[in-house]
Amino acid sequence: MDFEFSPEQLAFVEEVERFLDEHDDPEVFDVTRENMAQIVDTPARRAFMALLGEQGWLGITWPKEYGGTEGDGVYEHLLNEALARRGGPQIGKGVGIVGKTIIRHGSEKLKQEFLPKILRNEVEFAVGYSEPNAGSDAASMQLKATRDGDGWRLNGQKTWTTSAHFAEWYWVGARTDPEAAKHAGITLFLVPLDHPGITVKAIWTMGDERTNEVYLDEVWVSDDYVVGELNHGFQYISEALDLERFTMFTFSPIAQRLDVLCDYVAHAVRDGRPLRDDPVVRQRIAQLATQAEVARVLGLAFVNKSSKGGAAPTAEASAYKLYATELSKRLASASMDIGGPGAQLRVKTTDAPMEGRAESTYRYTVIDTIGGGTSEIQKNIIARRKLGLPKNF
Repeated sequence: MDFEFSPEQLAFVEEVERFLDEHDDPEVFDVTRENMAQIVDTPARRAFMALLGEQGWLGITWPKEYGGTEGDGVYEHLLNEALARRGGPQIGKGVGIVGKTIIRHGSEKLKQEFLPKILRNEVEFAVGYSEPNAGSDAASMQLKATRDGDGWRLNGQKTWTTSAHFAEWYWVGARTDPEAAKHAGITLFLVPLDHPGITVKAIWTMGDERTNEVYLDEVWVSDDYVVGELNHGFQYISEALDLERFTMFTFSPIAQRLDVLCDYVAHAVRDGRPLRDDPVVRQRIAQLATQAEVARVLGLAFVNKSSKGGAAPTAEASAYKLYATELSKRLASASMDIGGPGAQLRVKTTDAPMEGRAESTYRYTVIDTIGGGTSEIQKNIIARRKLGLPKNF
């Protein structure tokens, strides 16, 4: 594959950068929120994403019949990376997970109701897969959906639902056939989060960001809001997770954090000597720079394969997610070590090494290795689907 971008693609990046310069706003862009910067959780961020919709960029890869422009997937990648580079909200749940699944599998009613709103950024979604006893193993979910007239009655609990406290709709998986095999019997539903049977309780992460527990008590959902076929939900979830593992963990923030560390090393002095002359520090920086290039290329390999159509590049998504998030942890550890004791000071402390970025990155990157499926799950996927190893090895 060609790892260089075409003149047309580079021109698009320049157009996006000009747009971002024109709409630069500290309420919208904040690199210190690390990976959580991607969520659209404030009025300012929602307004900004609506502007992206007006540009036609939210549906850049969607079919024209649904309001998209049928652009190549690399353009969506370039847009997301540009947004992530500045710590801005990104196209994620609505355009990717929800929108693309509805386009492939949803009824005409769901397409008519949700797709135009997604392209105008008039609706936000929360995704409900994880449960207290079903984290990375989504197939183990036990939230019950029982038939009730021309709909379903949902009862149970979800956890780690990051956007539930501000989103309007819940994209939630439930078990509709308890007698079916583990990976069967799951159905996807769209549920309004203001339903009286839904209770949302905050969970605060070590990264100072909010996620949630969600309790569903006798929540009735019409058949109109069943996504795709009954008992095919796990198939749809798996398709969407491949996209989530890639789009949730963009490369640009890794490169940006590496630049912060390199700038610190270039100018810091320790014990009267320039830190950049320390051979151990130089070796560690060289290793991180090399590994960052590996992560970048793994991401491009996913974009290249996904743009060719056919089966979802599951193994490539897992390889990128595993390598990139584990690299983020290594980079965070190196920043703490090289920054010394002062690196433990909180982010935005002006007289701390790297203004405290090392400390915030160290806390956030642990979370990144869990979201979208833990590193252990990614290794299992790669072993089975790329290396052809048996499930029990």
